[in-house]
Amino acid sequence: MKKNNNLQIYQKFKLIIKIISILFSFVITLSFSDNRISPPTGLLCELLRFPESAAITDSIPEFSWIVPYEVAEQKSYQILVASSKFLLDKNKADFWNSGIVLSSNSININYDGHPLLENSTYWWKVKIFDSKNRESDFSEAQQFHTSVFKKQNDEWLGQSNFVKLPNNTWVSENRQTSTIHKISPKIFNKTSSQKWFADFDKAAFASLELEITADNNNDSITIFLGERKNEDLTVNKNKGKSNIGYEKFSLKLNKGLHKYKIEIPTHHSNSPNHQKLPPFSIEVMPFRFVEIIVENKNVDIKQITQLALFYPFNDSSSDFECSDTNLNKVWELCKYTLKATPFLGIYADGNRERMPYEADAYIQQLGHYSVDREFSVARYSADFLVYNPSWPTEWHMHSIMIAWNDFIYTGNKELLIKNYEYLKNKSLITLAREDKLISTITGKVNEEFLKSINFSGKGIEDIVDWPKGTPIGIRQANNAGPTPEGERDGFEFSNINTVVNSFHYNSLILLAKIAENLGKENDKIFFLQRAFEVRKSINEKLFDSLKGIYNDGETSKHKSLHANMFPLAFDLVPEKNIETVKQFIKSKGMACSVYGAQYFLESLFNVGESEFAISLMNSNSKRSWMNMLNVGSTMTTEAWDEYYKPNLTWNHAWGSAPVNIIPRKLVGIEPIEPGFKKFRIVPQIGNLSFVKLKLPTIRGEIYFELFVKNNEWNLTLTIPGNTKSELFIPSIFTEVKINSFNKYPEKQIFFAGENKNIFSLESGTYSIIAKK
Repeated sequence: MKKNNNLQIYQKFKLIIKIISILFSFVITLSFSDNRISPPTGLLCELLRFPESAAITDSIPEFSWIVPYEVAEQKSYQILVASSKFLLDKNKADFWNSGIVLSSNSININYDGHPLLENSTYWWKVKIFDSKNRESDFSEAQQFHTSVFKKQNDEWLGQSNFVKLPNNTWVSENRQTSTIHKISPKIFNKTSSQKWFADFDKAAFASLELEITADNNNDSITIFLGERKNEDLTVNKNKGKSNIGYEKFSLKLNKGLHKYKIEIPTHHSNSPNHQKLPPFSIEVMPFRFVEIIVENKNVDIKQITQLALFYPFNDSSSDFECSDTNLNKVWELCKYTLKATPFLGIYADGNRERMPYEADAYIQQLGHYSVDREFSVARYSADFLVYNPSWPTEWHMHSIMIAWNDFIYTGNKELLIKNYEYLKNKSLITLAREDKLISTITGKVNEEFLKSINFSGKGIEDIVDWPKGTPIGIRQANNAGPTPEGERDGFEFSNINTVVNSFHYNSLILLAKIAENLGKENDKIFFLQRAFEVRKSINEKLFDSLKGIYNDGETSKHKSLHANMFPLAFDLVPEKNIETVKQFIKSKGMACSVYGAQYFLESLFNVGESEFAISLMNSNSKRSWMNMLNVGSTMTTEAWDEYYKPNLTWNHAWGSAPVNIIPRKLVGIEPIEPGFKKFRIVPQIGNLSFVKLKLPTIRGEIYFELFVKNNEWNLTLTIPGNTKSELFIPSIFTEVKINSFNKYPEKQIFFAGENKNIFSLESGTYSIIAKK
């Protein structure tokens, strides 16, 4: 009886709120001026850009949109949700009319209408109002579909389920669905009477379609697909130890003109979390080049088409160009990698294993955010890895870093709330000894601990970097020749590992931030105090005060690049010691893998060494991204070169560090408040004379164009609507002029804070001139 009374009270309360909202809407409408603002764009439902091509399992999805540039701050909004496009076009909402809601929030708005039905289709749209009571038209309508609803506390909502929509289209749940794109070859030539060669310009995970004319039913052809070619315009067939894509196929022909598709065998891997393509998808392999040999000279290859499988990607979402030609090439290499590699609908390593790893996913996530306004595949991957982790010690702590990125870039707390207890365990805090430093080899990695981090294997292992290399004795015994020792710079492993504990410190700092945003004040205080104790122990027990740099571990006197770049990347180094650590890592150069390069570059930019960092990104050395291009790859590779890892793949997104380092560190754009409500811009352009960047965010695109001439900066900057930014101008400039090109300049306020080189800018476009 009490429950029924409460329900009646709640229903009356909602009715009163509805009446007030309608009255408020009427009053606001009367006060509108004749001016109107542009309607919202970039609609997202449950963080999906194309929810019409997905299925949502959340019964209370969230809505987001982009506020136009001319709106410094949204003051209110109105959302309509209907069960048909016909109703919505008439501004009738049979499921939810929010009324005019006083709020500046334009992302992650919870659905609050009649309960949505499972396995159903809906449409929604939104309009907004600014501080001058200017009204926009409603946005374009967006369609979304529901599937069977799952509870938010289910251990893993990202299970690999697929559903068929009413139009008989198969789609993924809670993420977008990869689709086939037909690509024509850039070059397709007949190289002899019986040979053909094609170059599709870039490798893709694809199959091949052919249109062929044959004289009789007995004709056949041989087809070679590969990522690498020979100088004589043939596909490189010397696979050796590498996993560079190459396969041979035989095709029987029918008389006359027919179309054929290559049937690629189902991919196989022994990896524990091997990802398979859905049953409705074709199998694919990575290839760029095609070589065709015909038995009958009269067989004519009319056309061939690469059937490339791509996760949805908007090529125009991002752009980068600068005065350094090599850096432009590196950006394009990395950007294309982020387009081509999520074909499985999850962040997985290269084609060999097709398995998700946390460190790979972290670098791929940051890169994906930098080149496209896409968040669903990162979230799916993050959730998967919390419950299906891999074996390296540091990788578990990467799950915390991925979860924090998910929140700070999207402003959505759902993943943090759902996985908070597991994320705390992922810090590996239970492995700590009295001084709060952790170790995986002191007997504390037991069955209970492994269960707490969802690991089903026998144990975890410190990794530092990869590949680890082969001991010289084994190399000599196998006549391996000059194969290098690996990418760990001679790191000596100890019970207490400097790299592992640097990650532990960073995990505690991030957990404190997560706890604060979840309203868990006691947890925040605990993690901050614990981080302080870990930092103190690291700097007392793992630092060589005589030489001013870090040892590899507690019982080691060896000092590697890794033991020093990670503390610098995670802000562990006391200010008085930064110079010696900085000079040490610079002296080492790129003595790390493509994975370690992420942290090496971050550490350099963190201490103002932009010129040196850029010199690493545009280098032509063997350990460089230009080397990846020079050897022929069109995606970033698993290792710098076959010399360092003979069985490498040519399609590994963890090698794509520059594509996130350029916007985050070189241009210096990073969110300060969740969901880019506020962000900072701290340019560190080194010796570049020109930098242009278009960066997508959940709230819209940021445009940055800087020319440097005669010790003067000439910067054009566009800030998305409904956001604020802090622009840092280097202190070498003593005169700064800011002009606004905004439609409503009276709303644009900029000022210097306590630091006279920090300027606060609202949304709009600015011309900024800085002189010495």
